[in-house]
Amino acid sequence: MSTPDERPIYIMMISMHGLIRAENLELGRDADTGGQITYVVELARALGKHPMVEKVDLITRRIEDENVSKDYSVPEEQLEQNARIIRLPCGPRRYLRKESLWPHLDQMVDQCLHFLRSQGGRLPDLLHTHYADAGYVGRQLSLLLGIPQVHTGHSLGHPKRQRLLAAGRKASSIERQFNFERRIAAEESILEHASMIVTSTQQEIDEQYSMYRHFDYQRFRVIPPGTDTTRFSPPGRRKISSELQAQIDRFFSNPDKPLILTICRPEVRKNLKGLIAAFGESTELQQQANLLIVAGARDDIRQLEESQQQVMLELLLDIDRYDLWGKVAIPKHVSQDNIPELYRLAARRRGVFVNAALTEPFGLTLIEAAASGLPFVAPDDGGPRDIVQNCRSGLLANTLDSNAIASALLDLLSDKKRWRTWAKNGLAGIRRHYNWPAHVNTYMKQVSQVLRRDRKRWRRQLVITLDSGKSYMPLVNSALISDIDNTLLGDKRSLRQLVHWLKERKGKFAFGIATGRTIESAVNILRQWQVPIPEVLITSVGSEIHYGARLIPDTGWANHIRHKWRRDALEEAMKYFPGLTLQAEENQREFKLSYIVDPDKMPPLEEINLHLRSQQLFAQLIYSHNEFLDLLPIRASKGHAIRYLAYKWGVPVRHFLVAGDSGNDHEMLVGDTLGVVVGNHSQELEQLRGMEQVYFAKGHYAAGILEGIAHYRFDEIEPSPVSEH
Repeated sequence: MSTPDERPIYIMMISMHGLIRAENLELGRDADTGGQITYVVELARALGKHPMVEKVDLITRRIEDENVSKDYSVPEEQLEQNARIIRLPCGPRRYLRKESLWPHLDQMVDQCLHFLRSQGGRLPDLLHTHYADAGYVGRQLSLLLGIPQVHTGHSLGHPKRQRLLAAGRKASSIERQFNFERRIAAEESILEHASMIVTSTQQEIDEQYSMYRHFDYQRFRVIPPGTDTTRFSPPGRRKISSELQAQIDRFFSNPDKPLILTICRPEVRKNLKGLIAAFGESTELQQQANLLIVAGARDDIRQLEESQQQVMLELLLDIDRYDLWGKVAIPKHVSQDNIPELYRLAARRRGVFVNAALTEPFGLTLIEAAASGLPFVAPDDGGPRDIVQNCRSGLLANTLDSNAIASALLDLLSDKKRWRTWAKNGLAGIRRHYNWPAHVNTYMKQVSQVLRRDRKRWRRQLVITLDSGKSYMPLVNSALISDIDNTLLGDKRSLRQLVHWLKERKGKFAFGIATGRTIESAVNILRQWQVPIPEVLITSVGSEIHYGARLIPDTGWANHIRHKWRRDALEEAMKYFPGLTLQAEENQREFKLSYIVDPDKMPPLEEINLHLRSQQLFAQLIYSHNEFLDLLPIRASKGHAIRYLAYKWGVPVRHFLVAGDSGNDHEMLVGDTLGVVVGNHSQELEQLRGMEQVYFAKGHYAAGILEGIAHYRFDEIEPSPVSEH
């Protein structure tokens, strides 16, 4: 693992959800396109300009949907000379909100691996993930490739759930909407694994991340976010569009009053309901100021997603309830180019920016307001605390209490001298604390420490390594996969020859095993026979996949095969059949139900299958050696596992040489794989004789594998063209 001290580094950033493009960000279009989008795009740009960064790839989801711009379907878009956006397929082509992305995240892991392979094998030095969904993807890549992961949470499940409950939402309702259980579990795994967690404030660490079991104070770094001061500036320096001003002022009976401005997405957490209550219940506030709410873009509220519809409808109903017509503006369309002008307009009218969110881990709009010379009111939670301390241009309020919001707004509006002082303070504070060059310089110093600290650790712990220390699973073009018992093992002399052959060609292709044994049993028997731990271990008859000496589980495979699997019900149903005895507990697995068979008493497999289907139970029945019966999920088997690996790692199925001796090897031996049946095979495999690409060796055990290697000229397989991403 290289460090910035040695050469410029390659950073892969991952941000899964929302609408990400280089220009004209559609912030506020929906609940997923907000401050995080601005941050990741600007950070990628700024890092791309740093002299010690070779390149930055910002990975996001490719979206082909007539309801959004075609920009989001373009596979690659340049940000800067050394920074680009890469869009990869993940799940359905249509746009999905982040809560619906979870079932598809393992595909993004695979797509990232394909992408890296398509780039000629140059692996990133660092992964930087944003939010829990990308963190999940990054953790898998980090484990598989041996690359340190840096993570920025942006928003956390635990505190968000807590605040929503405190606001009166039902637990069952918010779970359905936000999928907190899975999100928090992912956040725990990320915290356990990541080399560094970046936060914008100390409060995030002390009061939010500390709620998690895997909280480790030493891994956190506070690096305040930057803002683009070329866009945000006080009103004296740039003109304000008269057209935009007219668009806003048409809502107001008296447009010259100070302007209270809020910019946010229409979602419950942003607490627009609390803000309207604060304004509507304070006659004094209505007399002193107008309220401008920029809550995303819309043509028709009825076309918004359901949660946004609800927020907007309640907003309009509350405006009517408090009779705020002529005092509140809610424009339909405000482009991102207009946002800096709105800050300047509010500042010119001696107004206030307000962020009334229930919880605010970040506070980007507060930084933008301060950079525009506009004092602010913000939640006494998360990022705003540090921003107030650094900029001295705002007040904190308990945003769960609408009276507290109103009181803070009146406090700022009523003292003109303090308003001017705070406007100047904000400009100075932004220059000192919140500019992108300062952010990136601090970031690179911290990253350099991570890479130096982790270099030895990752080299010790790499899952699948070359002598260079790089993971090569994404780079190999072929793989040798063998059963263990009676195939790989059985004859010491031929095994030594095969092991020598493997060591001489290490790095050219992957070596793996596919066995009915459990992972623990497989590792033990390989060590007894002095076989190096393979790069890939397919165990428990294809129901589990692990990688390398650290035995990293492939969670994507587990999620894939969980489909229609009801283990307890299957075990109960199998009691109906004679001739079956459950194997010992150590042979039972989450995705494998194993029996010892009395072949004279057990009914035909077809009869068992029919009985199970009649009870809406689904399983694969794997019968081997006339002695064992394994029930697996319908998507699990050695053959399915190999095809999954072929897809995941971009290795053609026809470049897998597979060797076996019994019935549970059947599926991986047929099809496009290069099948080798060793000479000491079971009678069950005789039905394959004569099939194309199934070679029956004369040699027994490892000698048969070596014979198959020679037959297929496996050592001569040439790399095939890598498809474009």
